[in-house]
Amino acid sequence: MAISSRFSVGIHILTLLEINKNEVNSSEYLAGSVNTNPAVIRKIMGMLKKAGLIEVQPGIAGAKLAKDLSEITLLDVYKAVQVVKDHELFSVHDNPNPECPVGRNIQSTIEPLFLHAQTAMEKSLQHVTIEDVVKDIVEKESK
Repeated sequence: MAISSRFSVGIHILTLLEINKNEVNSSEYLAGSVNTNPAVIRKIMGMLKKAGLIEVQPGIAGAKLAKDLSEITLLDVYKAVQVVKDHELFSVHDNPNPECPVGRNIQSTIEPLFLHAQTAMEKSLQHVTIEDVVKDIVEKESK
């Protein structure tokens, strides 16, 4: 199972808001770039707004970044769009057989490994900003 696409869509929205900052960024416009329904965009934008990453005004088309793009990390986006609950990126199956030596011990063995992997991924996301994403896209478009 993949991480929810809300994460990549959130990054897409924030990047497009910066690249298109001098224009009106309606949910319809953003949806056209993501190639999805504007309702999906509005839902994710609500999450980004709640996290303090974007500013939107009810009844007025458009949105803008609420922070400098160098201050918004991919971890901020990951948390904002509620991809997973804290420490629950990997789920462990319920009710393994306690009569089996593996069943008895599998959860306590792999849960710390899963937590370590999630922590490492989140630390990595913390070091990449929306500014990094924007720079990469601008560079690719200039070639």
